[in-house]
Amino acid sequence: MPHDTPTVGIVSLGCPKALVDSERILTKLRSQGYTVSPDYDGADVVIVNTCGFLDSAKQESLEAIGEAISENGRVIVTGCMGVEEARIREAYPDVLAVTGPHQYEAVVGAVHEAVPPRHDPFVDLVPPEGLRLTPRHYAYLKISEGCNNRCSFCIIPSIRGDLASRPVNRVLMEAEKLVNAGVKELLVISQDTSAYGVDLKYAESDFRGRPVKTRFFDLAKELGDLGVWVRMHYVYPYPHVDEVIPLMADGKILPYLDIPFQHASPPVLKAMRRPAHAEKTLERIRRWRDICPDLAIRSTFIVGFPGETDEDFEALLDFVEEADIDRVGCFRYEPVEGAKSNELPGAVPGDVTEERWNALMETSQAVSAARLQARVGREIEVIIDSVDGDGATGRSVWDAPDIDGSVFIPHEDDLTPGDIVSARVVKASEYDLEADLI
Repeated sequence: MPHDTPTVGIVSLGCPKALVDSERILTKLRSQGYTVSPDYDGADVVIVNTCGFLDSAKQESLEAIGEAISENGRVIVTGCMGVEEARIREAYPDVLAVTGPHQYEAVVGAVHEAVPPRHDPFVDLVPPEGLRLTPRHYAYLKISEGCNNRCSFCIIPSIRGDLASRPVNRVLMEAEKLVNAGVKELLVISQDTSAYGVDLKYAESDFRGRPVKTRFFDLAKELGDLGVWVRMHYVYPYPHVDEVIPLMADGKILPYLDIPFQHASPPVLKAMRRPAHAEKTLERIRRWRDICPDLAIRSTFIVGFPGETDEDFEALLDFVEEADIDRVGCFRYEPVEGAKSNELPGAVPGDVTEERWNALMETSQAVSAARLQARVGREIEVIIDSVDGDGATGRSVWDAPDIDGSVFIPHEDDLTPGDIVSARVVKASEYDLEADLI
C-alpha cells in the first residue's frame, strides 16, 4: 500500500453486538480506502468502541481510552458509553470525537475529519461480506437493535433505544454472503432475539422470489436451510420459542439456547421487572428436552440484587439444578447509574454477594460436570477453532465461542480451523471435553 494511505486502528470492547458494530465501521472505512492497523504505532487514528452496560464495564472503557491516548494520542470514542460524553471528556479532554452506539456515519465522519480519506474506488475494494474481527469460520449475525423490555437493572434501552428489527430479506442476504465467504457457523445476536420482527408487525419481504415473514421462527427456519451451524443467542423465553425446538431436533439449527433468566425467585424477578414463572419455566424446559434431548441451555444470573434474601438465593440454586442449566454466567449486582433498581430497598452487602456468587458458580460447575460426563463415549461433531503442536481445539454444538467450553483433540495437528469433524468423547471435566478423532 502507498505510504500515505490513511490507517485506522480499533479497540472493540463489550458484547458481540458491539463487535458487529466495529465490523461495520471497519467495512465502511476500508471501502473508502483506509487500511487497518493491528497496533497503536501504525494507526493515524484509533477508534475505541466502548461498553456501558455495567459500571465495571464503563471503567474498563475509560481505561482503554486512556491507553489509546497514551499509546497513540489521536482517539475517537464510540459505543454504548458514548452517551456519557461529558464524563469521557472530563477524564480525557483530548479525545477527537465522541459518538453513541450504532452511529456508524458519525464515527466515519469523525475519522474523515481526523484523517481525510484518499480513495480510489477501482482499487480499494472490500469483500462482499465486509470486514470481520472474528475468525474466518464463524460470524455474528445481528438481526436487530434496541429492546422493548424495561428490566429495572438495565440501561440498554436508554442507550440503544427500542427494538428496531432488520427486514428479514436483508438479514438472510447477509447470511448468504457470509456462508459463501466460508463461514461455517452463524451466531444470531440482538438484545432480544425472540422478539425479532414485532416492531415491524412481522412484515413479509421478498427473498429469492418468495415471501418470508420477519419473525423469529421463520428466520430460524430459513437460516437452517443454509447448511451451516446456526446458534441462537439472547433468546427471551416467550411462548413462541417452543416453535423452534423441533428445528433443533431435526438438525436444522443447533440444539442450543442462550436464555438470560437472570433469577428464579418470583419476588426478585418481580423487582427486576421480568417474568416470574419459575415453575412454568421448568415445565417448558422439560418439554423442550422431551422434543430435543440434546438441547443445551446457557443462561446468565444476577446475585446480590436489592432485596434478595437467603430464601430467594436458595430458590435460584434449586432452579439451576432442577433445570440442568448446562452453562452459567453470573454477575454480581452493580448499581449502574441510571438504573431503576437503584431505588429499591434492601441492598445486599458486598461480602454476602460474593459468597452467593461463589456458591452459584460451585453449583453450576457441578451441574456442568455431570452434563458433560454423560457425553463420554458419544460420537459428536466438533468445529475446529485452533491447531498447534499438541493437537486441535474446537467446540461442540453445545459450545459458543469465548463464553462456553472447548473440545480438545490431542495429537491431531493436521486439521484446519473451520473443519467440522466427527470425534468420540473420551474424557470430561467441569467445562471441557477431550475426544479422539473418528
